[in-house]
Amino acid sequence: MLWIKMFHILAMTSWMAGIFYLPRIFVHFVEGKEAGQDVARLQIMARKLYGFMSIMAIFTLVLGFWLWLGYGFSGGWLHAKLMFVGLLIGYHFWCRAYLKKMQADLLDRSGLYFRLFNELPLLIFIPILIFVVVKPF
Repeated sequence: MLWIKMFHILAMTSWMAGIFYLPRIFVHFVEGKEAGQDVARLQIMARKLYGFMSIMAIFTLVLGFWLWLGYGFSGGWLHAKLMFVGLLIGYHFWCRAYLKKMQADLLDRSGLYFRLFNELPLLIFIPILIFVVVKPF
């Protein structure tokens, strides 16, 4: 089970790296476009990053389910963690919606908006870490 946990953490770390970086690409895209720069490469980068982070999200969820089967589903902390994991999955699909707009050259939010948007996953991730490490209830 420790190997499963290790691979779960590795996949989760990779997923989170994508979750944190994709909105930064959105920032550079909208600001670069406003400045008249060629932003086509950013569209390619964003599409490939989203594909990678989606695969890592699937690995994270499958390995997490495997851990759940091995350790059992008990403790209020796990229920709370899963609620925040659900929010993170929702954020992941929200990024997908922005990616589709970006691919169609219809990304109409400001760089400041995407800078703030980039902070949301941290507000979701911190409680997950607290629930997993501290297990407050």
